[in-house]
Order: sequence, then structure tokens, then C-alpha cells
Amino acid sequence: MAEPKDLVVHLLREIQADLSAFRKESDERFSKLEAGQKNLRLAMAGETVLSRMLIGEYEERIEALEKKVESLGRAK
Repeated sequence: MAEPKDLVVHLLREIQADLSAFRKESDERFSKLEAGQKNLRLAMAGETVLSRMLIGEYEERIEALEKKVESLGRAK
């Protein structure tokens, strides 16, 4: 039978290999999550810009209509 200290060293090496594999797998999964978050943030930023442009257009149209209504009110 092997000495207990030899068994401990063997177990530690196995644990180290398992931890290394776990760390690699975790890093890959976190990288995928971070990439997904980045894509989501970029999409949301794009939606925000698009929304602001659309709102700006409507505000311009409303202002133009208000001016027309105001000028019609003055004409009477």
C-alpha cells in the first residue's frame, strides 16, 4: 500500500487538473456572457439613438403644424 503522503500528492494533482479545466470552462462561459451583454448594450444604444431621431422629427413636424395653426389664428 502507498504511503498516505504519496496519496495526498496524487489527489492534489488530480484536483489541480480539475480546477484548471473548470477555470477554462468558466472563462469561456463568462466570455460568451460578456459578448452577449456587449451586443445587447450596443443594440440598446442604437435603439436610443434611433428613438431620439424619430422623436426629433415628430417634434419638428409638430412645431411646423403649431406655427401654421398660429398663423391661421392670426389671419382671422
